[in-house]
Formats: sequence, C-alpha cells, structure tokens
Amino acid sequence: MNDAVKRHEYDVVVIGAGGAGLRAAIEASAMGVRTALICKSLLGKAHTVMAEGGIAAALGNVWKEDNWKVHFRDTMRGGKLLNHWRMAQIHAQEAPDRVLELEEWGALFDRTKDGLILQRDFGGHRYARLAHVGDRTGLEMIRTLQDHAVHRGIDVFMETTMFRLLTEDGRVSGAIGYDRQKGELALFHAKAVVLATGGVGKAWKVTSNSWEYTGDGFAMALEAGAELIDMEMTQFHPTGMVWPTSVRGLLVTEGVRGDGGTLKNANGERFMFKYIPEFFKAETADNEAEADRWYEDKTNRRTPDLLPRDEVARAINAEVKAGRGSPHGGVFLDIASRRSAEYIKRRLPSMYHQFMQLAGVDITKEAMEIGPTLHYIMGGVRVDPDSTQSTVPGLFAAGEVAAGMHGANRLGGNSLSDLLVFGRRAGLYAAEYAKRLARMPLLDEQQVSRRSQEILAPLERRGGENPYALHAELTDTMQDLVGIIRTADELRQALTRIDSLRTRAARCAVASGRVYNPSWHLALDLRTMLLCSEAVTRSALLREESRGGHTRDDYPKPDPDWGKKNVVTRLRDGQVELRTASLPEAPSELRALLGEEKPSAKVAVPAGAE
Repeated sequence: MNDAVKRHEYDVVVIGAGGAGLRAAIEASAMGVRTALICKSLLGKAHTVMAEGGIAAALGNVWKEDNWKVHFRDTMRGGKLLNHWRMAQIHAQEAPDRVLELEEWGALFDRTKDGLILQRDFGGHRYARLAHVGDRTGLEMIRTLQDHAVHRGIDVFMETTMFRLLTEDGRVSGAIGYDRQKGELALFHAKAVVLATGGVGKAWKVTSNSWEYTGDGFAMALEAGAELIDMEMTQFHPTGMVWPTSVRGLLVTEGVRGDGGTLKNANGERFMFKYIPEFFKAETADNEAEADRWYEDKTNRRTPDLLPRDEVARAINAEVKAGRGSPHGGVFLDIASRRSAEYIKRRLPSMYHQFMQLAGVDITKEAMEIGPTLHYIMGGVRVDPDSTQSTVPGLFAAGEVAAGMHGANRLGGNSLSDLLVFGRRAGLYAAEYAKRLARMPLLDEQQVSRRSQEILAPLERRGGENPYALHAELTDTMQDLVGIIRTADELRQALTRIDSLRTRAARCAVASGRVYNPSWHLALDLRTMLLCSEAVTRSALLREESRGGHTRDDYPKPDPDWGKKNVVTRLRDGQVELRTASLPEAPSELRALLGEEKPSAKVAVPAGAE
C-alpha cells in the first residue's frame, strides 16, 4: 500500500467541472449515489464560460415553425452526415427541456416582448434558435449549474488533475492524479467514472482554448482500453482575435454575425458570397442586396456570413492567402455600420469590452480584425448514444471529450445544449451502473504504484529537456502541418516530429518541488497532448477526403464512401492503431427528414417580429 497517495472512495467520480461535468454530477447525486466532482482549475473557471453565443434548442419562441426535427436536420447537415443519428436525435428532442430546466434553476435569459426566452440566429441553424444571456451565456450557465451543485452538497476537489484511470479486469476502478497546489498524489476509488474533460486545443499555437485543454480525457480513455473516433475532425472557429499577438486566437463570438455583423476583406468586399457551397445555396441569399433585406426584416439566417464554421474558416483562409487579408493576417468583421452603439453594447457587452481593453478597438465605430482559431474537436471517446458509456465498462463520457454528436463539424450553440443533454445522461447512467455493482471494484496496487512513479518521474530527473520548449515545438508542428488545410506530405512530417518530441518528452526534467510547480504539470500534460496529436494526425492521414473540419488539399472533395465511415483509434501495446467502422444507418423516418425538399427562398417573418 502506498501511503504517499491520498485516497478517496465514491460510487461515481466526475472528472471535469464544466457544463457536462456539473450536469453529470448533479444527476448522479440526485440518483442517491456518493458523487465526487474533480476540476483541474477552480470551480466556476471551466472553459464553458467562454461559450458566449447561446444554447441551441428548438423552443420555437422566435420562429414558431422551429421544432426538434428541423434542429436534427440542421445538426446532421452541419456535421456533413458523419454524426451518429441517434445522438443528434436525442440532442434535438431533449435540448428544450434542458434549457427550461436551467431556467427553473435560476438562469436569467434575455427575453422577447412577450416574456419568453429570446433566441438568436447562428451559423448553420435554419431558424433563430439560440437561447442567450447577451454574449455571456456560458458564464450564466456555469453559475446556475454551480449553484445547484453546491446546493446538493456534492464533494468538489479543485485544482486536481487526473493522470490515469485505474482498471480491474477491463472495467474502471478509479483514477489517480495529483493536487496541483499541494503536490500530493490523489487516488479516487470508484465504481464508475464520467469523463467531462473538454478538448485538446493547447496542442495548437493559435487557439481559443484555455490552459486546461490538454487532452487529458482522450489519453486516459485510450490508455484504459477505450476507443476514440474521428479525431481528425478539428474545428477552426472562423472568428478569433488576431491582434495584439498576446491575445491572438481569443474567441470572437458568432453572435456578432448573428446580430448583423458582416465579413469583409481588405478591399471592403463582403467576400462570403463567393464561397457558398452547393450544399447550402438554396438556403442562402444569393446576393448582398437580398441579404441586406433580411437584416431589415430582423433575420439573417440566410446570409452567407452565417454558413457553418468550417465553410467560413476556409473562406477566410483563402482570402488571406490571396493577399486580401487585414494588416495582421486576418479579415475584418464589421457590425458598427449595421447596428447602433447602444444595440452593440447591450447585445455584445463582452465583445465591446474585450476589444476596447485588449486591442484599443471600439467595435461600435470600427471593424474588428479576426481570423480562424482552433476551437473545438468533434472527435473523441466513442460512446453509446443513449447511455454515454464508452467501450470500457464503467467509463462514461460527455461534452467535448465524447464523439458522435457533431459529426464532421459542430454548429455553434450545439455545444452548450450537448453539455446539458449528455451531461445529464452520463450522470444518470453512471449512477445506475454503480447501483448495479454489488461491490467496489478491487484496486490493483501495482497499478497504483506504477502510475505514482510516472507522475513523479519528471521531478526526479536532472538535466533533461525543458517542457516549455517542447510544448512550443509541438504547437508550431500542429499549427503548421495539421492546420486548416492538410496534405499527406505535411501530415507525415508532423508524425515524424511528434515521434521525436515524444522521445524527448520522456526525458523532461523540472526543478523545484511538488508544491504548485507549473513546469511539472506541463511535463505531464505533454504526454497527453503528444498522444492526442498523434491520434489527430494519423486519423487525418487515413481519411482521404475533405469533409467538415477536415480539409485535405490533395483530396479536396468529399468521398461518398468515406462519408459512411468513422475512423477508430485505439492503443495496442502502447502503439496507436487505426481502423474504420461503418456508421449506423438512421431509420427511414429520419432519413426522410434529411432528404426533404429544400426550404423555400421566400422571406419569412419570425414570431413576434415588429
């Protein structure tokens, strides 16, 4: 027995305290099981707070025609039909209830004149569908869930990073990690574990992601025997700040375009009209005059500025490469010429203050300089769509760390409703699983000892590699070679570099002790980022087509055969292995929704419009 490890015992352990983790912990606790919530940062500091635009749910408060079937169709089309149909169906059907539940728990949404929850336009959504709180929706969502979790008395472990999952006979038995502040090793013995750890954006140089996003959940799942799917599907949000460099990549909410903002190149041209793909032309205004008319009619759902994120990001990238970019390598996002200063400050307060304080730009008077930033990964842990359980018994996953819901590209606003819908399901089914177990799983003390040694190894080396230098090399590699546009040659170069970096990372040495030592933490994070980066790169090399967030310059078009396959990643004897698996076919009634006649080009009037 290793007395240096502080031990805890729970029925359900939730790793990650963003929207999915909080909602999972609330549900598990409500089921009457002993529940622990572990967060890498402080409670309330989750990356979810950076989700600004809103929560996508077919409430029908602004457009009465909206319903779950339309939302399902938008999600599937936005994901280029690579989504798991059942996850998209559950999400569309349950999202309205989750939003109303959040309201019951105290969330303060913006309102229509009739007192209903107001909904705004967002890219890829046929109707104004995003319930929002100005441009601070994620913050309000976390505040509400956090208050509810605290009210339930859930045990919370802050500033604690989980390193590896523990297993007994192929099923989960807990997790081991460390307290970031004290440097103590921490073991959580559990019947079930829910991963809600977010993404891996810190492996790229330009990202909207916060420091916590180092791919912990992906690596833990792989090393426990679970499968990942579609790791090549990385979303570059089209609008991140490009200036000053200290905040390059910081998110500029899609709500700016949802509220009337337009994209322009250095020549002042609204360039998105040149990049409308055939897939979306019937739902998009075909000229600027018609788009302007839509703004006057208080809806802009058909302007090409609000095409799905992958389409807009590629268009911006093309304009910059063609020499029509802004002075600092992006393009311009203009809302000042379309909306009053009062409107902008009321609807987009965070954006107003963000640009004023960080860039000295008054967005009520001048355009913003923006460009693509690595924002989200659609790939992740392969889960059962109903229960969220992975291929390892007792291991569940929800939120960005889980895959299947968003296919090849996530629509804006679907992330927050995804967290609520599948966070609840993860907590529910993890609790039910824990209740079915007659006893706690046994702990393998050899596993505990081995993992403890791995965690402490960088502290015991002398004269090794600098983790900060290695991280900089990794982010350069992923940005330059596994970015928006990919080729086989560059992906192979990336794999060579990643392999070299992994060898060097195994020699990382850090100074000082275990009490809040960021160098030690980064040395451990490098292991997870390198494993995830290899999974992304190998998956991108295998998928020989362009679809959604994955664009191959050497295979520039979608391939119908690849559109029916997931790329599956697993570990065998410590080595990354890939295979393909066929997507499940949707039932005929749902396939009919995807093949329905395209909507009329007639301008409709939203419910409650003046």
